[in-house]
Amino acid sequence: MSKPFKFKQFTIQQDKTAMKVGTDGVLLGAWVHLDLYPFSILDIGAGTGLIALMLAQRSNAELIDAIELNDEAYEQTVENFENSDWGDRLFCYHTSLQEFTDEIEDTYDLIISNPPFYTSTYKELSEERAMARHTKSLSYSELLISTVKLLSENGSCAFIIPYEEERNFIALANKNNLFLNRVTYVKGTENTAIKRILMQFSFFEKPIEKTELIIEIERHKYTAYYIELTKDFYLNM
Repeated sequence: MSKPFKFKQFTIQQDKTAMKVGTDGVLLGAWVHLDLYPFSILDIGAGTGLIALMLAQRSNAELIDAIELNDEAYEQTVENFENSDWGDRLFCYHTSLQEFTDEIEDTYDLIISNPPFYTSTYKELSEERAMARHTKSLSYSELLISTVKLLSENGSCAFIIPYEEERNFIALANKNNLFLNRVTYVKGTENTAIKRILMQFSFFEKPIEKTELIIEIERHKYTAYYIELTKDFYLNM
C-alpha cells in the first residue's frame, strides 16, 4: 500500500497506480515558465494528476485538462483532483492522446508532459509500470504531432525526457515547427552524469535559455537552486 504524498497545498493519493510521485514530475511542474499567463493547460499522461495540480497551484489558468489512458491512474487522478482546492478548474479525460486529438477542436496555451520513455530495467518492471514508462504506448513522434495540433498559436509546451534522447526529440520537434526556447540539464550531484533534460518549446524561434540544475550537494542536502524551485511544494523545503 503506497502512502499518500503530502505537498504544502495538496495531497497525492497513489495507491491505485503504478506511477508514483517522482522527482521528474515535480521538477517539470515547478520549472515550466508561466510567463504568458495561460488560460488553458493540458497535461498529457496525468499519472496521479501531480503536474496538473502543481499548475493549478502556480497559475490562474481557468481550464486545466489532463489525459490518462490507464484505468487505475485515471481513477487516481480524478480522486486527487476532486480532493484538491482547485477541483472546479481540473478535469481528466479517460482516453488515449490520439483519440483526444481527433475529437477536440479547442487549443491550449500550455501543454505539458512527463512522457513515457525507454528504460534499461524495462523487463524488471511490472507490466503496468512498464507501459507507463515505455514509449511503445506513445512515441515521441506521436506526442509531438498531437501537441502541435492542440497548441494555441502563441502557446508553449514543456517536457522532461532522458538526456540521451535530446537530439532525437529536438529534431522531431523542429520537424513539427516547434522551436526550443528553454532547456535545463538535470544532474543528481555535481559529479554525476546528466540524467534528465527539461525543455520548453514554442512556434517562435528565439535565443535558447540554457541552464544546469544539480539536485543534491550530498545525500539529502539540496542545492539552493533546487530548493528555490520546489519550496512552494515540498513540505520540508
